[in-house]
Amino acid sequence: MVRNYGVLVFAVASLLLMVARTSAHHSFAVMFDSNRPLLLTGIVTTVEWANPHVLFSIDVTEPTGAVTRWSFELGSPNVLLQRGWTRTSLNLDDTVTVDGYGAKDGSHYGSVVAIELSDGRNVFAGTSADGEYPRDTTPLPVR
Repeated sequence: MVRNYGVLVFAVASLLLMVARTSAHHSFAVMFDSNRPLLLTGIVTTVEWANPHVLFSIDVTEPTGAVTRWSFELGSPNVLLQRGWTRTSLNLDDTVTVDGYGAKDGSHYGSVVAIELSDGRNVFAGTSADGEYPRDTTPLPVR
């Protein structure tokens, strides 16, 4: 009986870990709207290299002078490293231009297709959306 209990506890713990990992990841279509293209230039305020996505934020100065913070997700650290990124490709206080798609809920959150880094290089973001790049139409700035 004790032996079976240990196996049961192990199985339940394994299942819970798999569910937690699966729920942390999502498809593009679940969160992002392909009809909401973004092209935003701003100053990098945060960068977090973590799985399942590298996350970063930029402060965007609106035409009115107001500053809006946008947060974005890139591909996984491993995918970015395979595409030539390093942990210093995106740094605090860099001015970057983000080409991507906005969240379905209208929040200031997006999925990146490509980024023009502060040194002028254009790099792909390693997300599921970057298969659509270059697009047929120019993304519209968000106001």
